Amino acid sequence: MTRTFSLGQAAASTQNFRINYENELNPQQLEAVKEFNGPVLCIAGAGSGKTRTLIYRVARMIESGITPSSILLLTFTRKAARNMLERVAALIGPEGRAVAGGTYHSFASVMLRKYGHYIGINAGFSILDEADSADIINLLRSEMGFNRKEVRFPNKATLAQIFSKAGNLEKPVSEVVGEFYSQFAELSSDIEALQQAFSAYKLKNLLLDYDDLLTYLYKLLKESPEGRARITSQFRYIMADEYQDTNGVQARITLLLGGEKNNIMVVGDDAQSIYSFRGARVSNIIGFPESFAGCRVIRLERNYRSTAAILDAANSLMESAGEGFKKHLFTKRAKGELPARVKCEDEQEQAMFVAARILELREQGIRLNDMAVLFRSSFHAYQLELELKRRNIPYVKWGGFKFLEAGHLKDIIAHLRVIQNPADQVSWLRVLLLIEGVGTHSASDIFNYLRNRENPFDLREFKARARAAEGLKKLSEMLQSAVRAGPVPPLRLLEIVTDYYLPILKTRFDDYPRRIKDIDQLAIIAGKFTSLVEFLADLALEPPKDAADEAMAAELDEDENLVLSTIHSAKGLEWHSVFIISTLEGRFPSFNALRTQADIEEERRLMYVAMTRAAENLAISYPGQIWDPASGSLLARPSRFLEEIKPELLESWQLTR
Repeated sequence: MTRTFSLGQAAASTQNFRINYENELNPQQLEAVKEFNGPVLCIAGAGSGKTRTLIYRVARMIESGITPSSILLLTFTRKAARNMLERVAALIGPEGRAVAGGTYHSFASVMLRKYGHYIGINAGFSILDEADSADIINLLRSEMGFNRKEVRFPNKATLAQIFSKAGNLEKPVSEVVGEFYSQFAELSSDIEALQQAFSAYKLKNLLLDYDDLLTYLYKLLKESPEGRARITSQFRYIMADEYQDTNGVQARITLLLGGEKNNIMVVGDDAQSIYSFRGARVSNIIGFPESFAGCRVIRLERNYRSTAAILDAANSLMESAGEGFKKHLFTKRAKGELPARVKCEDEQEQAMFVAARILELREQGIRLNDMAVLFRSSFHAYQLELELKRRNIPYVKWGGFKFLEAGHLKDIIAHLRVIQNPADQVSWLRVLLLIEGVGTHSASDIFNYLRNRENPFDLREFKARARAAEGLKKLSEMLQSAVRAGPVPPLRLLEIVTDYYLPILKTRFDDYPRRIKDIDQLAIIAGKFTSLVEFLADLALEPPKDAADEAMAAELDEDENLVLSTIHSAKGLEWHSVFIISTLEGRFPSFNALRTQADIEEERRLMYVAMTRAAENLAISYPGQIWDPASGSLLARPSRFLEEIKPELLESWQLTR
């Protein structure tokens, strides 16, 4: 008898599936789920069940005999990948968790640690967060004398933005300065020299920032045939979510990953491409079919979120779009109420209308959590915030201070980063400056002393001033005890560091009891990891937004707060009732977006994203006139996007006092 054994590289032609895919999916979703051999572009309209489609596609691939670890799912947040794979596991069992899933940056981090040696990248590198990058830039800025210019030199945050934008847009620094920071145009050559010094510093000290992760992964795939072969032999099926949000480097990485076997599907919606300021290119998704011969284009157009009236208005808006895939969202839900077009006398009356309508909806049984006010820019909501406070309407405004930006947590993490990478100078300087009697110059001397020693934590022979000697001794003993502990979980290392750091915390901060609770929250996060490298990489690549992000999420869900949000922050979410405010020419679209047709098209897509966040009620308001100090003009014309929507699809509301 001959026995055959399947390697799981292709789906069986006939298969008994545990899941009844035909019953669970609509025809277009089913087509996307069944097609996993060859290149596929899935255009997924707003609210069309994109995530559900991806989950069932992964499940069907595994049920068809494809090895889970050979499937790579690239997303834009780690949380999205985890949630998808948990849902796959709920459908077919624990093998669903064996799929490789994560962000482009986290995938790059893992691949560079495994295969970066092919292009000279040491596996022990540390990942710089934005604040660390800015601190190093500031250090180099001073060393190179740019802080003593007769003409004002950009500060560290601006320089970090320039360097990052140059990487994401793949443009020379001089071009980025000329286009976005023209006030510093005469300093372009100095800024370029600083960028080169920054790059050299990172390589010397085994440091990579966010942009480096993508740049070096692309270099690995492009320039090392052996490295690319190792990676592409491991991942035979590639899926990339939110492809409209990819920048040029991410798109080329995707194409290189899928280019040999062509078993690649990218999913997204060109009509929701709104992140060009981060380097995202709508052309990536529009041009994808040209990259692969025989690429199938599947459109998901049935919307499961919004009423027909809201979708009709959104479809009407996009009829004026000058580029992209034509689609027509439809629903089997009821028609619903027409979206409201609301003209207000001024910003104060607009705020009064929104607040009054919110209270009315709440009396009808709609929770504040199920309502959102969206705006083009954060300052558009200032008048509304005053009105909400006056009426005692609780709200949250997304953005602001991040959990890991707190000084005491950055101190703790700096100690852990020194343990993981003794060549990390920026972390060493932060750690050393916490010790009484150690200043900037002596900290640099200590670092230079340690970097040349066999044991990079041994300070016994370093001649320190009496005031600093005891503190340095305690630091050295703590670091060496952490290393002697061996390959222990990061939670144990955090405990060692915290025991050392608590006396420092109590002398530095009067509110140390509250800050200790923050360290407790960090410990909860650390407890989920077995590797210090993975823990620190996760914090750098996708830091928690606030202390409640991990440990108190359930408690936050119980609070009743209205959501105020920029449209960019609201993408991917939905609410029962949505208000879009300040839709005036010059505000939405903004004056800055009126320079090119491409910018105007992105503003239209931004309005489309805002409209399609609403499930039942949508109100679009604008003040009759606003004085705009930035442009020195009176804004009084409704947004062109309101004018592009067919009048019969909106209901004009008249306000009375």
